[in-house]
Amino acid sequence: MIKIANAPCSWGALEFDLEKKSEEIGFMQVLDEIQETGYLGTELGDWGYMPTDPKHLREEIAKRDLELLGAFVPVALAKENEHKAGLESAMRVAQLMYMAGYKNAFIVLADDNASVLERTQNAGRINPDMGLDKEQWKIFAKGAEEIARSVKKTFGIRTVFHHHCAGYVETPDEIDTLMQLTDPNILGLCLDMGHYAFGGGDPVMALNKYKDRIWHVHFKDYDFAAAEESRSNKGDYFDALKRGVFCELGKGSVDFKSVVDILNGIGYEDWIVVEQDILPGMGDPKKCAKANRDYIKTLGL
Repeated sequence: MIKIANAPCSWGALEFDLEKKSEEIGFMQVLDEIQETGYLGTELGDWGYMPTDPKHLREEIAKRDLELLGAFVPVALAKENEHKAGLESAMRVAQLMYMAGYKNAFIVLADDNASVLERTQNAGRINPDMGLDKEQWKIFAKGAEEIARSVKKTFGIRTVFHHHCAGYVETPDEIDTLMQLTDPNILGLCLDMGHYAFGGGDPVMALNKYKDRIWHVHFKDYDFAAAEESRSNKGDYFDALKRGVFCELGKGSVDFKSVVDILNGIGYEDWIVVEQDILPGMGDPKKCAKANRDYIKTLGL
């Protein structure tokens, strides 16, 4: 049975080092509102956003009848000298989830998004000249696999890779390359509908293409008009976010009905995580979360 969750990023608690980070909504309010708007689970958010004591973490999530299903871990995988720190970060997060009793949760591995200026400035309009060379790809893939293997061997927790705009794995071709360079038994794919569309692809095609590799799913919608407006103003990734490029579900271009039909057809029975990335101070997260949950109900979930 497919279960629906939400994540702290929908309340403005993003992984990026933003000036407005002090305006983040506290984790207790976020968990309350995730539960109140009809979701069954949450992701962890940035390290330190939720309790880092396993017992405390378990208490806070369990008392709201929620599950913890994953944690986003950004690593600058294109830099070999960052792999050791990235592995330590992933192991720390995996240990917390394991010790708190969430042994089926995922490490949601990603590039250290928004850390490379060219990729951040050109999110949604990446060309091949902005990508990794052959040697860098080997380093990137090796780092991702090493993290996934170590986490699995030590804690039995699986790792999925989250392609992401403003990072080195954004376009359909880049996702293809990473999937070809990594072991399908070790590293799964977290398919994010909004990021795949913003990166220039069709999420429905991606679902059909990677159906055997998709272990985790993010529901995010994509507003083409907002992306075009940002592009015409030479806006970067954060400019696109401010313009609402990731809009409420059902108000963008992603064909969620077909997405759900495919997921049902391939027998997907894990979590779907709603993520409507907002910057602190943008909109009313609880109202958006409720609207998104109501929309998903119209799809039969």
